[in-house]
Amino acid sequence: MTVEELRKDLKTKKPIFGAERAIKELKIGKLNKIYLSSACREDIKKDIKQYAKLAGVKIIELEETNEDLGVICKKPFNISVISF
Repeated sequence: MTVEELRKDLKTKKPIFGAERAIKELKIGKLNKIYLSSACREDIKKDIKQYAKLAGVKIIELEETNEDLGVICKKPFNISVISF
């Protein structure tokens, strides 16, 4: 279910790739949803969850790895965090 939801979001919305940009956008309140890969570092997950809780942003933890997310997004690099 969640991969299909991610693919739908990728077609209809402009994604933001990367943890640093996601945290920056969370702080200013511009995000609605965040996808985390299964291989996302724990310190990054902790920070994102903390800011998302304060901002009321939905977090979806995927079973797919960083490499899988890169393939799903049709990018030539690994992706740990995708936000919309």
